[in-house]
Amino acid sequence: MRRYLRVVGLCLACGFCSLLYAFSQLAVSLEEGAAGGRRPQAAVVSWLADGGRGTGRGAGSAGPGQTGRYNLKPRPNEEMHLAVVACGERLEETVTMLKSALIFSIQPLHVHIFAEDQLHNSFKDRLDSWSFLQRFNYSLYPITFPSDSAMEWKKLFKPCASQRLFLPLILKEVDSLLYVDTDVLFLRPVDDIWSLLKKFNSTQIAAMAPEHEEPRIGWYNRFARHPYYGRTGVNSGVMLMNMTRMRRKYFKNDMTTARLQWGDILMPLLKKYKLNITWGDQDLLNIMFFHNPESLFVFPCQWNYRPDHCIYGSNCREAEEEGVFILHGNRGVYHDDKQPAFRAVYEALRNCSLEDDSIRSLLKPLELELQKTAHTYCGKTYKIFIKQLTKSIRNRYDTPPKER
Repeated sequence: MRRYLRVVGLCLACGFCSLLYAFSQLAVSLEEGAAGGRRPQAAVVSWLADGGRGTGRGAGSAGPGQTGRYNLKPRPNEEMHLAVVACGERLEETVTMLKSALIFSIQPLHVHIFAEDQLHNSFKDRLDSWSFLQRFNYSLYPITFPSDSAMEWKKLFKPCASQRLFLPLILKEVDSLLYVDTDVLFLRPVDDIWSLLKKFNSTQIAAMAPEHEEPRIGWYNRFARHPYYGRTGVNSGVMLMNMTRMRRKYFKNDMTTARLQWGDILMPLLKKYKLNITWGDQDLLNIMFFHNPESLFVFPCQWNYRPDHCIYGSNCREAEEEGVFILHGNRGVYHDDKQPAFRAVYEALRNCSLEDDSIRSLLKPLELELQKTAHTYCGKTYKIFIKQLTKSIRNRYDTPPKER
């Protein structure tokens, strides 16, 4: 009888454990469904507008991307999405950035341009003149903020700069996106940074470069009055995003015990920290990823090379080894004489046409101009500005068509 009771007890215990496991699995699946399937609240998205649309055509023949140490291989005919926000006197700078992207891009490129209304016709005139390109399309959008807080967002840091925070909510049909500031220049194919999306692990939703490599000259670690990512913060001038994951994710925060989605966290963050932030939307992104560090992929400084990497002596080791991949001329250095090496690269690309011969012939004059900057800290290492650029031109324009 005792043996029988022991067997019955053991069976009941096993059955109880099975029920517990089943309920736990059900709870997990329900939680994942809630996180992945919920749409932004109507109040958050009601202000979104479709915006204007202009269409051009795109660049060059498809071929394998040059990949460097990352061994990056873009998928055949995958359309890449690039976004930029332009306000004020940023037309020429933006067009030069787009030209640099198109010169080397291999896969089809769709550009999303958010601009003030008075710039739309100028953009259309310039970009429609590139209609001979076969792998380029663009869409124009108005600057759009939530109606109940538009002035607060417009005043944040620089006019229109915080527009980038709302891209996941506006471009709802776009899965992944590369955002860049207008003062960015591509010195290797967009395809290569786009391929970093495949490097993301299951928790990562975005990628940026550190704000500084050297903590002794870092801004965030010395002056910030708010949380920031890592040792020195991150710079949002080049930001690669898996926007599907961004829209689905529930973010940890220091405002409530509940996790909040992207569309629900932005305004509470601004209200809490607006008196403590200096760099606007970039500071808000740093706060977000401070609380959610597992969600950020950090790429090296050569993908977002700024004057801070050379103004006090060279401190971007990856750029020294392989050259600059993406040049970011913040602080207006393309338009003054403070950093002539940056200005020389910008002017070479601004004056270059999209014709093959013009692109091939820009290197020698550029190197001569860079040699004149050798008396400056950034000019002392001027070869890093053309090291990757030389490879990109050789691989894209000096390779026979069948080998591209």
